Amino acid sequence: MNPIILFWIVFALMAIIIIYFDKKYSLLRDHSTASIKAFSFSRVQLTWWTLIVFSSFISIIFCNPYHNIPVLMNSTLYLLGISSATMATATIIDVSDKSDRNLTQSTLNQNSESQSFFLDILSDKSGVSITRFQAVILNIVFGIWFITKVLGNLNSNTIGINNIMPDISSNDLILLGLSSGTYAGLKSMENKQTNSNSSPINSIEQPPVG
Repeated sequence: MNPIILFWIVFALMAIIIIYFDKKYSLLRDHSTASIKAFSFSRVQLTWWTLIVFSSFISIIFCNPYHNIPVLMNSTLYLLGISSATMATATIIDVSDKSDRNLTQSTLNQNSESQSFFLDILSDKSGVSITRFQAVILNIVFGIWFITKVLGNLNSNTIGINNIMPDISSNDLILLGLSSGTYAGLKSMENKQTNSNSSPINSIEQPPVG
C-alpha cells in the first residue's frame, strides 16, 4: 500500500476513535458542571500531537519491509512532554480553583457552557485570548509541518526509519514550551482575577448625605 494513503487511513481511524471517546466520555473537554462541557485547550493540544505522532509511528512500522519499530527522537519526546505537562498543569489549576472557597463555583471558567470548538479553546474568562490564539496557531503550523515532513520521508528509500519523523530544533521546542507556559501561567490567575474584579472595592458603608 502507498505509504501516504496508509498514513491518512491510520490518521482518520485514530481521529474517529478520538471523536467517539469525546462524544461518550468528554475526552477533549473540561471537568465541568456545565450541561454542554467546553473544549479544553490543553487536552486538545495533547490529543493533537498524540494523533500526529502515533499516526506517524504506526505508518512507519507497517511501511518498512521488516515492520521494525522506529526509535523516537528526543525532540519528539520533548514535544509530547510539553503537551502532557501543559495538560497536567491545567488540570491541577482547575482542581485547585474548584476547592478554593473564596471562588464562586458557578462563575469558574471551566464551568461555562461550550460555545464552539474554536471559541472554547481560544477563549478565557474575558473572551478570545491573544496567548491562546498564539498557542493554537503555533501548534497548527508545527503540526502541519510535521505531517508534511513525515509524508515526504515515507516515500524516500534513502532515509532510515528512525529519521522519518523530523527532528525539531531546540529553539522551536522552546517557542512551543514558552507558549504553553504562558497559557498555563495566565490560566492560574484567570478565575482569581475574575473573582477579585467582581467583589466590592470598598465594603465600608458610606455615611448618608445630609
